Amino acid sequence: MWTNIMISFEDFQKLDIRIGKILSAEKIENSDKLLKLEVDFGEEKRQIVSGIAQHFSPESLIGKEAPFVINMEPRVLRGVESTGMIMAISANEKVVLLHPGEDVPPGSIVG
Repeated sequence: MWTNIMISFEDFQKLDIRIGKILSAEKIENSDKLLKLEVDFGEEKRQIVSGIAQHFSPESLIGKEAPFVINMEPRVLRGVESTGMIMAISANEKVVLLHPGEDVPPGSIVG
């Protein structure tokens, strides 16, 4: 379903989307949906919580590169702080991670 909410180019420019390399992933206790990811963005590492546990095993994510929105306000989910959001596609009851077509340095800007 398409949204009717339009944003300006200036609003889009506010997003800081960077490629991160997933260093570790683990299930969050008492949650069927949440994974805690440690992600390398080159100059820094961040902890990001994502609701993708029903679609990916933690082991399958290690070493993967994906785009993340990194300038979101931190949020606590099940007692774990998340400092960003992984970008993914949800279609046909399946979740697919976005990724660059070739290796790029962690922290590369998407734009």
